[in-house]
Amino acid sequence: MNGLYALKPWYADRLSGLRRVLAARQVSPDTLTAAGVVCAAGAAAALAWLPTPSAALPVAVLLAGRLAFANLDGALARDTGRTTRRGALLNELGDRAADLLVIAGLLPLAPLWLVAAAAFAATLPSWVSLAGAAAGAPRRNGGPVGKTERCLLAVVAAASGWAVPVLAVVAAGSAVTAVVRAVWVWRALGKPVTAVTAVTIERAVTIERAVTTERGMATEKAVASEKPVVRVAEPASPATRRRPSPSPSRSSSPRFSSPPSEPDRSLPLDPGEVSGGITHTRPQSPVDRGTQLRGTR
Repeated sequence: MNGLYALKPWYADRLSGLRRVLAARQVSPDTLTAAGVVCAAGAAAALAWLPTPSAALPVAVLLAGRLAFANLDGALARDTGRTTRRGALLNELGDRAADLLVIAGLLPLAPLWLVAAAAFAATLPSWVSLAGAAAGAPRRNGGPVGKTERCLLAVVAAASGWAVPVLAVVAAGSAVTAVVRAVWVWRALGKPVTAVTAVTIERAVTIERAVTTERGMATEKAVASEKPVVRVAEPASPATRRRPSPSPSRSSSPRFSSPPSEPDRSLPLDPGEVSGGITHTRPQSPVDRGTQLRGTR
């Protein structure tokens, strides 16, 4: 029960050439969102100020442009990798503002309470879809009276002057659409978690890509804004110059500050041990001499 929303793939395919041109010219998706709101404001002005038969053509052309820009902004953002969280928010706000502007164009032709009721009811289907998407269900679009049907009803009001019947259909049809979407979202959320996990992961990946794109753009801007700083080393002053320390001596033998002391040759030497044909002698003390004398007695 998608209504005219089922024609969206066919309509997007017709706009593929224009989308490539816009991508080549690096047109921002936010600019297209703003252009859609401007087209809706022009259609509202035509509804309010132009006479009934003559308003049909400009209203139809402007609302066709409003639908085209609503289709191009998201598709262009995906094709060029410029999907951001702020862009998604701006897209939703632009759609709601465009719907309200078109309905407000019927104020000179209908009671205020009916215009207010139709405006309030026209926003209900979108709020239901957004609430379901926030809970983890797929985004639900279309319905008996969706965005495309509301634009067509505005053209009918411009061509016939039947503002009151058109507003009544918009109010009732939008309420029915909100109920249909709510039932569909309720059933989707009641399915096992695995049935909704794939959609949740896809949404998480889309958000992660948007965050990565924003961070990359911020990094590029920061790098582009930085100026290289060249540091020049200052020559050292003579006072701070360090003198090379003397190299250590290449001689591996130790040096003595004073020659070793010679043994006292004034004392008589006693015969030492004979080892390997070499006799070792040492100075003989008085105690040793007394011992030797006692041993010879």
